[in-house]
Amino acid sequence: MMKSTIRRAISGMALTLLLPLGQAIAASNMVPDYEVKLLMNPNVVLDADHKLKSTVLSTFNMPTSVTKMNVLFMDTNAKDIYGNTWIARIRKTEGESDFELTYKKRYAIDNGNITEALYKANAEGFDSTEKNYEAQVEWGYQKKTLSISNSKTDSKSGYSGMDLPSASDSRSLLKKNIPGKMDNWLYSGWGKSMLDSSRKYGPILAKRSVGTWSGLKLYIEVWPILNQAGTGTDYIVEASFKTTSEATASAKHDELQAYLISRGWFVAEDSLKTQLIMDRY
Repeated sequence: MMKSTIRRAISGMALTLLLPLGQAIAASNMVPDYEVKLLMNPNVVLDADHKLKSTVLSTFNMPTSVTKMNVLFMDTNAKDIYGNTWIARIRKTEGESDFELTYKKRYAIDNGNITEALYKANAEGFDSTEKNYEAQVEWGYQKKTLSISNSKTDSKSGYSGMDLPSASDSRSLLKKNIPGKMDNWLYSGWGKSMLDSSRKYGPILAKRSVGTWSGLKLYIEVWPILNQAGTGTDYIVEASFKTTSEATASAKHDELQAYLISRGWFVAEDSLKTQLIMDRY
């Protein structure tokens, strides 16, 4: 009996040693946080100056002051970066001295199956051992997307206030800070090669208001985006909140939607700001 037990133990150890390292010690999936994003009707919630009406501000305990954010994306004319489900973004936020550089990989969440999207990301190297990226589920009206983001800050002389860098400086900043996973996505140096051929999509000067709703910090952003004809502006108004709990995200998503509907402020569409920018600029 003792010999049989020892033989089984030795066999098990031998099998473990024969397994590839990845199989023996498979890393778990990343743990995301959640950002719920719902659209509001600009024709109802904005005044003639395209600012949030006082009734909206008072409802969510928001001051009249806003934070400005100037945003651009860099991609090739053929949108090779976006087409491979990455984005390269530069943002300048009012009151901050540096540019924020964000490299984001997106995974579609099919049929609401967040775990399956996390497994896909894991298979491509984004797992719980990853310290340079953050996972977030972007939870819209009906659509959910998993975003894996790497954010860095950097500066460039010659710019002040809300200025964004030139196309040339944007390329050099993004290439200088590009994470290895993006740079080597399709082949070694792919990311830098795409950025070498990139141009600006944007810029968009958005404005953010911050308040509270149902015990959560609530953000409302107004994004003026070129209209489809290229002759005017479409105003995208997006209400959002963040949470680390999927259950909270689900429950409060439905509550906020119902509340916005009750006020006549809701737009029953998914927020697709980045797609609109990539299509229209």
